[in-house]
Amino acid sequence: MEEPRKDLLMQVDGMTCQGCVTSVTKAIQRLDPGARVEVDLEHGRVHVATTAQSVEVARALDAAGYEARAMTG
Repeated sequence: MEEPRKDLLMQVDGMTCQGCVTSVTKAIQRLDPGARVEVDLEHGRVHVATTAQSVEVARALDAAGYEARAMTG
């Protein structure tokens, strides 16, 4: 049985361009290849539907060079 996905909203500081959107998306999808990622570059927010925990997502984004923290989840 597949693990249920959770909706997470993350505040991600340091994103400035489309390249950042790609980097953030790839960092999350390395953690959970099936994750659905939506990046709001203007507001510095990332919505993720994932099986990963918010702390795992934050760590993956921190490792990619972004300061991330969960707003929900």
